[in-house]
Amino acid sequence: MMHLFSNLLCPKCGDDVDLRRVNLGYNLCMVCGDVEARKRKHTIAPMHKSNYVLITDMELLRGINNKQMK
Repeated sequence: MMHLFSNLLCPKCGDDVDLRRVNLGYNLCMVCGDVEARKRKHTIAPMHKSNYVLITDMELLRGINNKQMK
């Protein structure tokens, strides 16, 4: 099987990127990829009488399902 990339270098650190990662579509080495992944924060919130919703903005999460006392 012919691979397009045989020796891809990580654009952040210049280290070699494992060919298996390249075949999966990643262009960062494991260390830099882990650093980038840790920068992203999200949570899954169940909605009342509905599905689950992916929340990436904490302000959205604070505004969901506010019950106002009268």
